[in-house]
Amino acid sequence: MSNSNPSVPNSNAGQSWLANPYLHLLPEGIFNPHTDSWLPTDHSWYQRLHQLITSQELVRGLCDAELRDLVEHGWLVDAEDDIHRRYHIKFVSIEAFSVCNHGCYYCPVSIAPREVSRMPTELFERVIAEVAALGHPVEGVVMNHYNEPTADSRYLDQVRCIKNAGLPPATLSNGSGLTPQRVDALLDMGGLQYLSVNISSLDRQTYKEQRGKDHLPLVLTNLDYMATRPVAETMELVVLGTGDQSHRDEHERIAERFADTRFEVKYFEVNDRAGHLDLGINADENGSCLAGCENMGSRVINHIHISARGRCILCCQDYSERWEVGDLNTQSLTEILEGDESAKIRRWVYGLEEAPRDFLCRTCNFALRRQAARSD
Repeated sequence: MSNSNPSVPNSNAGQSWLANPYLHLLPEGIFNPHTDSWLPTDHSWYQRLHQLITSQELVRGLCDAELRDLVEHGWLVDAEDDIHRRYHIKFVSIEAFSVCNHGCYYCPVSIAPREVSRMPTELFERVIAEVAALGHPVEGVVMNHYNEPTADSRYLDQVRCIKNAGLPPATLSNGSGLTPQRVDALLDMGGLQYLSVNISSLDRQTYKEQRGKDHLPLVLTNLDYMATRPVAETMELVVLGTGDQSHRDEHERIAERFADTRFEVKYFEVNDRAGHLDLGINADENGSCLAGCENMGSRVINHIHISARGRCILCCQDYSERWEVGDLNTQSLTEILEGDESAKIRRWVYGLEEAPRDFLCRTCNFALRRQAARSD
């Protein structure tokens, strides 16, 4: 139910229009997650559309030509349209095996290990086929939630399944299971679309303390084998830390070690996973209202998150898998994406309905917010 082709009006008569309530007001402009479009602040439409968004009133005073342009590009929508059921999928996260072989300090696995769940192969293959059937511009099928995807003995078969469906496979990994044998197999398949390996230190003792496993020699052996081979179209090493001097020093050392390789070395600060952890970047509502999600687009419009139990959940930050929107064991993917639960969650995330006080987004630093209205 992507809205890339909204109905375009012939005139103002007989219809009521309003600013798309799922637009993101950002410092650099206005983003439409339904069409993956940007309206920069210097665009001729920006001021008028900004006014329509903040007033939340029906559109009046536009000539037919202006109205047609704004509707055609998805900035305005029919007031009678059930826009809450629309989606535009760009990323899919599917966890087939809930096991992770590390216990990193920046991950909830370190303090609350999960029960082992293993998605049946038949369900995995069916879901991948349903994702492909959506016909959406999927940029990556990520084989992760809080697991290590290479811990699954079926990892290579899963990559092959994704590629055979015409979809781009992506892997986020700690690198321990990306052995030379597996790398050669990936190369024989034509490689991944995206590979990201997280690494936090080149010091063996520090690495062990941060992750609970003495895997640094193994990981470096695997990384050195991959470093000059096209394992993925995009290959990244992510240096995670708390933003202190030690973190900056580690990033510099790792960047130097992997200079002149296929890896791009990136610096990322850890976050508190919507309140699960007491570290890194965290959120503060400060009396504000929820107004959307800005985590690689909109999680509830541009992403699908599937647990090893076959449940569709709100977001990658939902470690406890509390906020379910559907069950793929009994429903189709389309039924879930267009269903009542998904529509309700989208309204909550964007502040179109009051979300529960313990709703995940209230404690997430990726949530967009607007100032709450005063009740004088």
